[in-house]
Order: sequence, then structure tokens, then C-alpha cells
Amino acid sequence: MRSGRIIQHLLLLPGCRRLDFFSSSLSTTTAIRSLSFFTLATHEHAIKTLQNPSFSSRLLSFFSKQPTSLHFSPSLTPRFLSTTISTEENSSEDDVLYYETTEDVESDGWEEEEEVEPKLGDGGDGGGVVLQGLPWGDRTLSIAREVLLSFGDDIELFAFKTTPRRYVYVRLDKLSQPYGCPSIEELESYCQEYRKRLEEVGALGEIPNNLAVEVSTPGAERILKVPEDLSRFKDMPMRVCYSEGNGTETNGVFFLESVEMESENCVWKLADVKENRDPESKGRPLNRKRRDWRLTLPFKMHGMVSLYLDC
Repeated sequence: MRSGRIIQHLLLLPGCRRLDFFSSSLSTTTAIRSLSFFTLATHEHAIKTLQNPSFSSRLLSFFSKQPTSLHFSPSLTPRFLSTTISTEENSSEDDVLYYETTEDVESDGWEEEEEVEPKLGDGGDGGGVVLQGLPWGDRTLSIAREVLLSFGDDIELFAFKTTPRRYVYVRLDKLSQPYGCPSIEELESYCQEYRKRLEEVGALGEIPNNLAVEVSTPGAERILKVPEDLSRFKDMPMRVCYSEGNGTETNGVFFLESVEMESENCVWKLADVKENRDPESKGRPLNRKRRDWRLTLPFKMHGMVSLYLDC
């Protein structure tokens, strides 16, 4: 097999305003919603994906070359996808019709993950591993972990999910990056190596030989585990959903003040963001009273906690 043409496309998520291209390097401090690379079997498979109305309606632009240097405006939360198509070295046809199938299911394009409310351990932005009982799931997971060993201790497996339609979703977490986003080069390198290993093992009959793979970052609004993940993101605002004493569910945007392991409490302070300011303050920062206010919350009363993007 040889790498064929690479089609790259940049998707802009709802609520974002504009995209600027510069020749400078990709800013590592920008709030990036997620970065992902996915591979499909053939040119035809990718074109069908791009022609899908719900998919192409969000398509801003795509390129026929390797990624150029990009700079994202801080107000944006984009997702970068790269579709890599492989073709047979001695194939007599460049564009052979191909469909990935299981025993009774046919797929004619990329399977977008179902948009559901994330939760801890869902194999998506809630992290964790979800194999759905597939007999080849454990082997693809072990290969994913084996490939990751060559990338050092700074990148970890955040989430892994397999589906009956033979799709594999991998999310990688870079510990030294503020939002946990590996670089485009790191994602592409991992995706290529992982795909190579899957093909090798697939040729031995240990796993299906027509798996589709997406390698991405956790979303910037990733779900955090309490208390394990909180200290890592203590300098960033977080949206905290929690139960009040009367059982009422509420939420707010806070900074972490401290984690008290002995009493199993978190202490939160209000983040100075628009949502927490008086509507009549005309953009002025929080007053002294609100800056000094603290919320002490037991671990068990926390609901979903995620990073907050003020855009």
C-alpha cells in the first residue's frame, strides 16, 4: 500500500465568527476545540463523505497538499480533519468503488460520532474506553497503546472507542499543552503509524482489515474527573455543575481555589467572565464582594465539570 492523496478540511463550529490564515506557526495557546485525523480506505469513500449535505454544509475549505502553517483567531473553536486515502500500488483503476461493511451493515461515508451529551467514561470527550463488546476491540486498543509508547510520556490515551461499523476513534491528550492538544504533526504521525500497525495485524487475520480510524484531541470543553483532573487545570476557568443542599441542580463558571483531600471538598471562586458580571456593570470586573466569595463543595456533589471557553 502507498499513501495516496490527502484531502484536508477545516470545520468551523457553531458560534464562531471568522478564520484567519497566516504563515506563522500554529499557536499552542489558542483554544482549539479539537484536532483530528482520520483515514478511509479509498478516494471514492472520501468523496462520498465530502458530498454528504450535513457534512459539506460545515466545510469551509480543503486542500490537496500537506497541512500548511495555520493560525487560529482566539475567538474560534475549530476542528481540523485530515482524510488520508490509500490505494493499491499496482491497481489498474485509480478510483475503485469501495464500501466498508460488516455482515449486514453497509457504510458509504465517514461515520460521524453521534452527538450526545458527553459523560464520564463515554469513550469520547468524557474519556475512557468503550469497546461495545466487539471481539476485535481489545486488540485494536492494545495496538493503540503500543504505538503510543514511541511518543514519550507527554502524550497519553484520553479516550478510545470502537463501533460495530468498524470505526475506531482515538483521542490523545498532551499533558504539557494547556488544553491537552497534541500538534497537527503529532496527530498525523500517530495516525499513520497506528494505521500501519492495524494493516499489519489485519493481514494476519487477528482483526478486520478494513477499519476506519480517527485520531483526535479531547475537545477544549472536555469533561474533567473530580478530583483527579482539577489541579492540572487550576489556572483555567471551569464550568461546574453541582447539587445544592436542597437537591437543586445548578452550575457556574469558577476557578479552583483548592482541593481538600482529607475532607473531600473542593473550594471554588468565581471566574471573572461576562457570565458572572452584573449586566449593568458595562464590562467592569467583579466587585470585591464577589471576588472574595467562595463555594465549598463536597466531591460527591459535583456533577459534570468541564473547561470553559469564553467566546
